[in-house]
Amino acid sequence: MIVLFTDFGLEGPYVGQMKAVLCREAPAVPVIDLFADAPTHDPHAAAYLLAAYAGGFPPGTVFLCVVDPGVGSERLPLVVEADGRWYVGPDNGLFNMVARRAEALRCWQITWRPSRLSATFHGRDLFAPVAARLARGEAAPGEPLDTAVVVDDSWPDDYACIVYVDHFGNAMTGIRGAVLPRDAVLGVKSWRIAYARTYAEAPPGVPFWYENANGLVEIAINGGRAVDLLHLCPGEPVNAPALARE
Repeated sequence: MIVLFTDFGLEGPYVGQMKAVLCREAPAVPVIDLFADAPTHDPHAAAYLLAAYAGGFPPGTVFLCVVDPGVGSERLPLVVEADGRWYVGPDNGLFNMVARRAEALRCWQITWRPSRLSATFHGRDLFAPVAARLARGEAAPGEPLDTAVVVDDSWPDDYACIVYVDHFGNAMTGIRGAVLPRDAVLGVKSWRIAYARTYAEAPPGVPFWYENANGLVEIAINGGRAVDLLHLCPGEPVNAPALARE
């Protein structure tokens, strides 16, 4: 399958145009919409989100990933293979956490170019055709690169910020739930937020944190919208003293 991970939103033509290319180039391959609202213009935050969700897909999956504020610049177009899954997109840190957590890693600079390559829509013109080729079983159309190109060890293992707000008003962080003890108390603005395993275990109207179904620490409210009560948005820092001790 081909999995879409972008910050394009669904309101305009961009996701549809990429899907049209995929339908033309790999018509037998299913296309899955994972995120069309990844952190806007923020490949750093998006990298933690991508790493958390990619593991739920089988080896052989092709991720078409476009969070690309530097499109048209000197940043490289990449294919990355990490633990048997393929990632196509820009070299701007978007694949850093996937690469760092992988046991097996290879990468290529995409050298193939289409006959039409716009300056500002490489998702449609370059990355989508390459993703289709990989989904058809073809080789990466490029030159092998040292894997150090996509690995930046200066980033923290867990990102203590809000990286995504979902439809329910829950705020996901870039922190893995497995690294926090259940007695950890998070600080967000003036709030102190304790753990609950499920919504039903938390008192109505009181914010709590839990480990969501994809392993990330998420801030929520039983019967309410955490982002409205706490006035949260992507990029808001989260104070996690227990994480600092790790």
